[in-house]
Amino acid sequence: MSNAYLEDIIFTFRKHKDLAEKAFHQVSDETFFHKPGEYSNSIAIIVKHVGGNLASRWTDFLTSDGDKPWRDRDAEFVIGPEDSRQRLITSWDRGWASLFQALSSLQEIDLEKTVTIRGEKHSVQQAIHRSLTHTAYHIGQIVYLSRLLIKEGWDWITIPPGRSQQAKDAGGKYLKQ
Repeated sequence: MSNAYLEDIIFTFRKHKDLAEKAFHQVSDETFFHKPGEYSNSIAIIVKHVGGNLASRWTDFLTSDGDKPWRDRDAEFVIGPEDSRQRLITSWDRGWASLFQALSSLQEIDLEKTVTIRGEKHSVQQAIHRSLTHTAYHIGQIVYLSRLLIKEGWDWITIPPGRSQQAKDAGGKYLKQ
């Protein structure tokens, strides 16, 4: 792929995936499945939803509607007895693999094409940005819930509060985080 835009999009999605995984790998199974309130989602539910959403959106991206007939979106928000942590992470990985495979196969000319999501037409760039913003929204939820639910021993995945100066080199530039 020679397109800098697509390379940047892939990089950004990878960074979000990495943030979420660094967060949810810190929590216990109990915390992974814990719903902090009646009208909230657990990390497990968000992982299930993101995996299902990415698989649906990015499978046959250029040739079929982004909301596949086989997707059961409502079921993504219910944890059943078959939904072990490992099974949910496998589904998460499958969704991300669909995304990265589709993005890696796009050519610059594909950015001019049109795709549909729930019957609504989008330019390929619009669809990419729709997916990125939706995914980033849920990644933020995963990171927030992980931090909220871990009472002690949180391993900061960004610069910890009060540590901005220590995160800079002698020239005042931030070290890679």
